[in-house]
Amino acid sequence: MKQNKHDRILLAHGGGGKLSDELIRKYILPRFKNPALEKLPDAATLNLDSNTLAFTTDSYVVKPLFFNGGDIGKLAVCGTINDLAVAGAKPVALSLSLIIEEGLEFSVLERILDSIARAADDNDVAIVTGDTKTVEAGAAEKIFINTAGIGTRIEGVTLGFDKIAPGDKIILSGTIGDHGMTVISQRKDIRFQTQLKSDCAALASLTGELLDKTAGVKFMRDPTRGGLAATLNEISKQTRLTVQISEADIPVNPTVRAAADMLGFDVLNIANEGKFVAVVSPDCADDCLNICRNHPLGKQAALIGQITETTDLPLVEMATKIGGKRIVQMPYGRELPRIC
Repeated sequence: MKQNKHDRILLAHGGGGKLSDELIRKYILPRFKNPALEKLPDAATLNLDSNTLAFTTDSYVVKPLFFNGGDIGKLAVCGTINDLAVAGAKPVALSLSLIIEEGLEFSVLERILDSIARAADDNDVAIVTGDTKTVEAGAAEKIFINTAGIGTRIEGVTLGFDKIAPGDKIILSGTIGDHGMTVISQRKDIRFQTQLKSDCAALASLTGELLDKTAGVKFMRDPTRGGLAATLNEISKQTRLTVQISEADIPVNPTVRAAADMLGFDVLNIANEGKFVAVVSPDCADDCLNICRNHPLGKQAALIGQITETTDLPLVEMATKIGGKRIVQMPYGRELPRIC
């Protein structure tokens, strides 16, 4: 069936006139309508109980837009929720800004907006403000999304690099590399006997339970771009302490491992979108691990290493499966473009 111009985004949809109003009121507002958004103010007004807020922002340019386990819309919501969650906050509200390329089919836009709405509803966060822009064909590769998020800090919880000390344990909430290898395999149309699936998920329910039930969590971070290697190197650099991990204890889906090996990628550097790294005090490590494993998003959680004193230069050192040792370096650049 031949499509006409009314089936696609036009530059005029970003012109601030009738078509802009139609885009917002017909496609966007019905999916996210709430008291803070329905009057379409330039700034949302929120009534929050906490005096201490967490605030984050991120942009999403993933290619392809739809992948096994998620899409750019779900990714935008979950990614922003996760940045708040690992900071020790309860996510409350998000902004949503869309940069849409001229020619994008409305059917594709609706799929993305529906996915955003589901992810927000599933995680009890509201889309309270936003913006739309249109750009010429070829300028954005269909759609880019920016989200900002506000959360209320969980009472009594203070996380940070300064809390980390020698002897602390490192917990990883599940398998690594699932998101990055899923996206790259679909982009290159590489098929495996067992289908790869992104780990794209919002972690706030798990991190909230962990922080509520234990008092020994000192630091959390979601290992997105740069993967586990970047996160661990950041811990070492900021604390001036050494991070020791065990390759045998790091959970990796066998198909992800095979895909990474075949394509020449280091699984430690591959992006994740539904996992977190936690540094916890040694006396509560077992409790933290049990809480993770009893939650749907943490069933494959593992204790992967510990923090130690630095004798020379702070570094990340991994005991390999064959009995040797390897220094895990900070990734130099991006191994996989357009992953998130």
